[in-house]
Parts: sequence; structure tokens; C-alpha cells
Amino acid sequence: MAGKPLRVLACGDVEGKFDLLFNRVQVIQKKSGEFDLLLCVGNFFGSTSETEWEAYRTYAKKAPIPTYILGANNLETVHYFPNVNGCELAENITYLGRRGIFSSASGLQIAYLSGTESQSETAPAYSFSSKDVAELKISLLSIQNFKGVDILLTSPWPRDVGNFGNKPEEVDTKRCGSVLISNLAMSLKPRYHFAALEKIYYERLPYRNHVVLQENTQHVSRFIALANVGNTCKKKYLYAFSIFPMSSMDLAELVKQPQDVTENPYRESGKEAHKSKMLSGSEEQPACQFFFDLSKQRGKKRQSDGKEGQHFQHKQPRKISQPPGSCWFCLASPEVEKHLVVSIGTHCYLALAKGGLSNDHILILPIGHYQSVVELSSEVMEEVDKYKCALKKFFRSKGKRCVVFERNYRSQHLQLQVIPVPLSCCATEDIKDSFILQAQEQHIELLEIPEHTDIKQIAQPGTPYFYVELDTGEKLFHRIKKKFPLQFGREVLASKAILNVPERVDWRQCTASREEAAVVAKAFREDFQPFDFSELQ
Repeated sequence: MAGKPLRVLACGDVEGKFDLLFNRVQVIQKKSGEFDLLLCVGNFFGSTSETEWEAYRTYAKKAPIPTYILGANNLETVHYFPNVNGCELAENITYLGRRGIFSSASGLQIAYLSGTESQSETAPAYSFSSKDVAELKISLLSIQNFKGVDILLTSPWPRDVGNFGNKPEEVDTKRCGSVLISNLAMSLKPRYHFAALEKIYYERLPYRNHVVLQENTQHVSRFIALANVGNTCKKKYLYAFSIFPMSSMDLAELVKQPQDVTENPYRESGKEAHKSKMLSGSEEQPACQFFFDLSKQRGKKRQSDGKEGQHFQHKQPRKISQPPGSCWFCLASPEVEKHLVVSIGTHCYLALAKGGLSNDHILILPIGHYQSVVELSSEVMEEVDKYKCALKKFFRSKGKRCVVFERNYRSQHLQLQVIPVPLSCCATEDIKDSFILQAQEQHIELLEIPEHTDIKQIAQPGTPYFYVELDTGEKLFHRIKKKFPLQFGREVLASKAILNVPERVDWRQCTASREEAAVVAKAFREDFQPFDFSELQ
């Protein structure tokens, strides 16, 4: 990298409070030194802009720093923007235009899109359409060796920006924002993306722009939403940062991954949207779900709505595949070991492991037939996570930590193995080292993957794999290519270094009688009940 970084200020909705904004900028510059430019997103003009704006429009006042703004978001302020392609509105205040790319003299690339998302292809002057987004993408993606842009400016938020990361308390990111902007951000890979309009400050955890273990490492993106100028709640409306243009950076420096990096929030939603479009019109009907009643009449089937004689089908986002034969773990199957079941949710259930490493070795299983975690729908995955969280709290209260593993190899139905390990037994680091050491001894490539990685981004449905998750959030992954020892996970945890029960490596040598197992399951069920969210539903 050559030279000094650019010092940039970004601002949320100004709403005509020009004096308040520019006075604040002057104060910041006196304290922190000169900034190179100010970028404004959201509503620059407001309903009471005329008086203050007249002084800037007539050059009686000027912005203390080169200021670049986006266009109108409503019909009332369209008249402030005389040229759709952008123009200077006042001294040091420039309207960027409807859409495009602004390159500074230093090489900094700023992509911008003005307005709110139009509900039709014929967009009014204060809106953008899918055509605008497509043309902006084409103009950039056609550049040879395009890596991304330094900054993306939009007024609305991107839809689903909270996926896989920290979520703002005041805004539902699954309902708020524009799907078109999510698609744009996915393609342009901005290092910084600024937006406004929601009148809150929200800085999302940085997210990656590559698929771990499948694509070359790329730079991360940061989404930052800014509040409105002069808000009474004192929410942050100015954001200061330093940035070297991507074009001048060393690649190794550019692609460094911060510790709190997460999965790309738009990747899954984009794929799912594409899949839904490819489906053949009619809504798929899920298989009827049955639950085993864990009340007094244990073992008797009841309908999923709890009312006798009525069938109620929960909507599922995908059709649940059925096993070729009977499955031991499908809850509606006559083969299921009902006496081991300890909790039943809407999409998943808990059961003690048959021949477990300990009396509290538990399984998280989907009620319907899924082969692996990567095949789970979002609703099922959400409940899996709720069960994992509940079990972690439960075992912590017992002075134990959780180790979770899945072997998607020579198995018909997903089984997430949850094994508690006493805190006094060994540290999480020791457990991690044991897995890695035994993997090396057996010539298994066990890779550590980032904490916030979603396994669905690493393995596609049908891919055999072995996966471990530790209580710290650390994760280990092995893509199975040929043979794999079926008892590997149990071997590591049963070893002298951890649980010291080598005689329990093979579950078939550890099975108790049905009566004994039922007693253990009943005791676990009663002990776990205060932590069981399904009991509260």
C-alpha cells in the first residue's frame, strides 16, 4: 500500500438539517483532523428544507467538506434534483445520480443506487427497478478481474441483512428492506455498505464473500445503517473510518478475516428464492406429522394439533423425502424406540442414544426424514438450534460442557449426537486437540472452520462428511471421500483423555434392557423439563 488512507465520514438521513450536520462535521475535524469526503445516504432533504437550503444553494454558506448525496426517496423532494444523471447542487455538495460508480482520484470506487425499490418496472423518479440494479451490476461485473467495490451507498436496507449475524432490536430484517439491494450487495461485494431510512444505528458483524473450503478467500463486507441527524435518542448518525482503495492494497492484507466474521447473509436466501422459482407451481404437501404423547398415555399416537379425530398439517417449505424402507428414527415409524424419547418439539425431538457413552448422551433428531443438517429447512434448523441451546444450558447447570457431532456417512436419518463432558474432566482445548490428534493418526484431514460458518455453505446435500462443534463455538469438519471409521466420534470422546470409557466405543456392546433404558429416559425427561422450550409451547 502506498500513501495515506482516505478518511471518510458517512451520514444517515439529514432531512434538511444542514447547519446541524455541517457544524458537527466542523467540530469533528477540529478534534480529529481533516476528512476527505462526506457520504450521505437516506433523505438529504426534508419537509422544512427550503430556508436552510437557500443559503447553501446561493453560496452564502458552503459545506466544510466535499459532500456526496443520493437522490430523492419520495415525490415531495424530487424537485431538488434537476438532473437524473447527477450534478452539483451547491458548493461542495454533489448529487451522485440515479445509479452508477464514482471513482475518486485516489482510486476509491463508490457504487451508488438512489431511491427506494419500485413495485413496477416503470420506476418513478424517486425509485429504482430491477432493470436499474441489473444495469449497475453489468457495468461493474463486466470489468476484468472484478473483485468488488470499496463502498456501496443505498438509502433502503438490504433484506435479510441480519441472517447469520447480530440482529437489530428495532427492525425485523426479514421484512424490512429491499431484496434487489440484497442481490446487488451479493454481486458487488462492497467492503462498506451504508444505508438509512429506518432511523436507527446498526452495525452488522462483518460477513465473508466466499464459500469456505470451496472458493479462494475474499475480503469481508461491513453493513452499517445510520440514524437521522439530530435525533432525540442520540443514536449515531455519523460514522468515521479510514480506507485504502482496494486497488492499492496487497491481496493478503485485503482478504484478512476478522475473528467475528460470519456467513454471507444473502447467500442462502438468494439460493432459496431461485429454487422456489424453479418449482413447478403447485404447493407441495408435507407428509402428515404424528407425535408421541409424553404425558400419562405414553406411546399412544396423537395428532399434531393435539385434537383427536382431526388431521392438521404444518406447512413445510419443502417436501420431506421418505426413506426407502422403515427408518429407526422417523418419529411416525413403528421402528422408533419410543421409550427413549424425552422431548418433542414441532419439527424435532430428543431421544437418549441407544448404547450411549453415558446416561445423558442425547440425540437431536428431525421428526420428518432428513439425512443430514445440510438438507434441513430453515424452520427445522431453527428448532435444532433451540434444542442445542437448551441442552447447553441444562448441562452447564450440571457442571458439564457439550460436544456435538454428526456423521453423514452410511446413515439414513440425521442424528446430531450431543455428549456432555464434565468441566472437571478436561478443557475444551483438550477435547479439540484429541479430535485433531486422533484424526492425524488415522490419516483423516480434520479442518477447523470459522465459528460463524454455516455448514450448508461448505457441504452440499448428498456430500458425506463428519462435523464436530465444541461449546466455545469452534468447529471441525472432514469431507469424507472414501472410507471413514464409523465410530470415530465415539472413539475420541471415549478415550482416556476425555471420558475414559474405552469399553463403550461400540454402542452395540453397551445396550441396556428396555426397562432399564425407560427408567433412565424418564429420569432425564423430568430433570430436563425446566429447560425444555417444547413444554412451554
